[in-house]
Amino acid sequence: MVFNSLPFLVFLPIVFLLYWFVVNRNFRVQNAFLLVASYVFYGWWDWWFLSLIIASSATDFFTGIRIGGATNEREKRLWLLMSVVVNLTILGFFKYFNFFVESFVDLFQLAGVSLDVSTLSIILPVGISFYTFQSLSYTIDIYRGKLEPTRDPITFFSFVAFFPQLVAGPIERATNLIPQFSRERNFDYEQAVSGCRLILWGLFKKIVIADGLAHTVDLIYANPYDHSGLTILFATICFTFQIYADFSGYSDIAIGVARLFGFDLMTNFRTPLFSKTFQELWRRWHISLSTWFRDYFYFSLGGNKVSTPRWLLNMFLTFLVSGLWHGASINFLIWGGLLGFIFALEALILKYKVLNFSLPTIIQMWYPFLVFTIAFIFFRAQTMPEAFYMFNAVFDPSEYAITGMSLPSLFKSHAIMWQFSASFILFMLIEILIGKKDFDLLIQQSRRPLRWGTYYFLAIWIILFGNFDIEPTFVYFQF
Repeated sequence: MVFNSLPFLVFLPIVFLLYWFVVNRNFRVQNAFLLVASYVFYGWWDWWFLSLIIASSATDFFTGIRIGGATNEREKRLWLLMSVVVNLTILGFFKYFNFFVESFVDLFQLAGVSLDVSTLSIILPVGISFYTFQSLSYTIDIYRGKLEPTRDPITFFSFVAFFPQLVAGPIERATNLIPQFSRERNFDYEQAVSGCRLILWGLFKKIVIADGLAHTVDLIYANPYDHSGLTILFATICFTFQIYADFSGYSDIAIGVARLFGFDLMTNFRTPLFSKTFQELWRRWHISLSTWFRDYFYFSLGGNKVSTPRWLLNMFLTFLVSGLWHGASINFLIWGGLLGFIFALEALILKYKVLNFSLPTIIQMWYPFLVFTIAFIFFRAQTMPEAFYMFNAVFDPSEYAITGMSLPSLFKSHAIMWQFSASFILFMLIEILIGKKDFDLLIQQSRRPLRWGTYYFLAIWIILFGNFDIEPTFVYFQF
């Protein structure tokens, strides 16, 4: 079930009304109801995959209690190891089995040995990377002494399967979300209105901006050899805005839906494309994932409390693993490694103040944006040869002859191009006004006539200029 689909449009109000007006007398009953609703939401794709999320939840619920009750460090480590192994084995099989088999065969072929090894037709369960990391944070935090294990299975299973953020985050921490499941919740009108504001803004970003750019990006990336470096760069810039509007739009909707049920989820994006350094951009982009890798992987390697070479290696490895988390292909490894190299290099320059001059703000903002954008070639390209061709074309001056497709031809019609241009200008103006806040806070601080005018304006704009002929899905569902 997808946020921008008809089934969810029916599902959400039914669950909302039953939650607040039928099962509202006891928060434990509410938790049980949310768990059932979350399983219905997830099972809408494939009921069989519910067994995986239940198995992961049961494993970490059991090992969490064992870790909390362990009498010595060795016992705690063994139970934590069990949690990590079970979760990563499930994730590894469904997401990386074919990748490692194919890589194994390719490695032997380089040595002149041909292996006849077949792969499996494995379907990647939606959201498995997200709920696996969320569940793992629970056992790791118990091991580190930051959290007491819960003995209420409904509370824990609901935490793992909470439907607003189940399939694409934000990747919540148990220290934030479990306490919210463990207390009484009363309907808060202001919190619900806040949630609706975020849902509206998220739908605008997704249906109008992200889906509006999808046609242009898909057109170029489907046949990259037919296009010049200038066209490829334009399409890649479009993809940067597409994936930002798509994923941050999803996150806004998820946070908004959670608020309708009395829960506060962590912020996942803070207008990252206006950052002045690459480090700042990364820290404001997919915050729940970047902080997860920082806290549970980077710090485990020693973080910055090691020698400078080891510190740089820790950063690079963190990005490399982050790239692999996004997808089982060499493309994503290169994407992660490239970002890791840039991040480490910039960190080194800033630490030792190699550059003792400041650039104009507009240049400072373009540098991280362009670096991030060009790296996305490896993220979006369908094959490695296509990725390298496009990467080289972007840096080849001879590829910048304005030939082939004109700008209007990248859209379905001239009218759609002008409609989208107006939508994009509106989007950027609001993003500039938001700054490091969020849409909810921006509108909340406005006067009542402006608030209601904004609601009606965005709703009408979505209806008039939304792209409803595209299959309702989100880019990050594939991860």
